[in-house]
Amino acid sequence: MKKLILYVAFCTIAMSCETSYVDIPADDEVLDGTIEGLSNEELARFLSGDGAFTEVFTRNTGLGSTFVATSCISCHAGDGKGHPFTTLIRFGQADENGNTFLHLGGPQLQNRAMPGYTPEQIPFGATFSKFTPPANTGLGFLQYLTDADILAMADPNDLDGDGISGVPNWITIPSYINPESAVTQNGKYIGRFGKKAAAFSLLHQTVNAYNQDMGITSTFNPIDVYTNEEIDPEVTNVKVNDLVFYLKTLKAPIQRNQNDEEVIRGKNLFNQVNCVGCHKSNLTTGYSPISGLSFKSFSPYTDMLLHDMGSGLDDGYTEGIAKTSEWRTPPLWGLGLSTNSQGGQYFLMHDGRAHSIEEAIAMHGGESNNSKNAYNNLSQADKNAVLKFLKSL
Repeated sequence: MKKLILYVAFCTIAMSCETSYVDIPADDEVLDGTIEGLSNEELARFLSGDGAFTEVFTRNTGLGSTFVATSCISCHAGDGKGHPFTTLIRFGQADENGNTFLHLGGPQLQNRAMPGYTPEQIPFGATFSKFTPPANTGLGFLQYLTDADILAMADPNDLDGDGISGVPNWITIPSYINPESAVTQNGKYIGRFGKKAAAFSLLHQTVNAYNQDMGITSTFNPIDVYTNEEIDPEVTNVKVNDLVFYLKTLKAPIQRNQNDEEVIRGKNLFNQVNCVGCHKSNLTTGYSPISGLSFKSFSPYTDMLLHDMGSGLDDGYTEGIAKTSEWRTPPLWGLGLSTNSQGGQYFLMHDGRAHSIEEAIAMHGGESNNSKNAYNNLSQADKNAVLKFLKSL
């Protein structure tokens, strides 16, 4: 009898192993994964943060009476870009004087609600914009790019005459943020994250996401989005900080087909038409307490600055001191993998309005007009090479 039981158990295990086999995708075909050089302790913390990222909140675990999403991963599948179904709506600020609709639910619309509660609606007279969730990978490198390097890329008066005059978004930071040696200007700090660069750090961004996306309070932000009153924390500091660590230590996207001659030619043309005027390819981090992020070269294709993108992308809404037509240069790394998390097609620009890379280029205006026109003047073969390069990122 014992032999029969052992035989059945062995067959069950063998069949299970055989039927559960799947091909593991190459590192350059996925966005998730860790940076190099993490210690065993750091890897354990990464996994804890991954657990926080995938946690689904319910009424019993603090999900807000009104909310947008029930988990982080629901907006960032595979750590990639969001979809129109997960696009957020921000409202209430038309200029740098601040948001005048905070008492009416601003700055973010909670468009879903628990039974018995009513989802928010955009108040009459409020300007608004739609924000498609960005990919999460490589964020630690952007976190540890120094303020000095960001300022060195700024050219507010266009002194080099290329038509590009990027500027930082100087923002007011919450009291729980420790800016350490950050550069200040009139009591404000350089924003890095978000479509308008309105978040100072990944802690700032994460606390906002817990609160505004899921209605989850913390010691960092104890204000309930529905009642606008202070309540007990619904997520621990340990969990928030582990999630921040997870976001910091997600690997940077790996370019594919780097030695392909057409990809190389496309990169050279990308540089030639001065797309790199905003989408900077070669940056280096400063010091980080995480050794895998300290003094590392990386290629995000962003300058972290605000640029005036013209009237076509002016939604009448802003954050910080950014003008309504100004947007932070989005990193292009991972662009070629965007469709993996977007249902098989592209939803690009800040609100997903562009359904292809070509459409996104065509929507560039303002400071990017010269580069767009130079691209439009390329032969079709050259345009195809640029597109192949971009899809390799």
